[in-house]
Amino acid sequence: MPPKPSNTLTEAELRLMKLLWRRGESTVNDLVQAMPDGETLAYNSVLTTIRILEQKGYVEHRQDGRAFVYWASVAEDEASRSEIRHVLKRFFGNSRERLVLSLLGDTEISAEELQRLQEAIREAAKDGQDEE
Repeated sequence: MPPKPSNTLTEAELRLMKLLWRRGESTVNDLVQAMPDGETLAYNSVLTTIRILEQKGYVEHRQDGRAFVYWASVAEDEASRSEIRHVLKRFFGNSRERLVLSLLGDTEISAEELQRLQEAIREAAKDGQDEE
């Protein structure tokens, strides 16, 4: 059984995961070449980071000739939910209410975002009633 993925990704790890989620199977050289302008990483840095991701359980590989081909073994939405659960537990004592209230207290929230949140809350309340 593969190791359980770590709860958090560093910025460099997340950058490579986003490339793998977007591109699919890739060699280290493919990932180096696919780095956005201004975010270039050396081959050895990408190799080291991809190996760490593999140890954490986020990436797997197969050998193709002399090259290793890597792919994401954790879906982006699964990784995102894991990160949110980590923040929820670490900063908000597992309280979704405290998390949402913190977001609502953000002065940069737009009227459109508030509208979408209200709609999502209404839908969640409806779904909760349907399960009873």
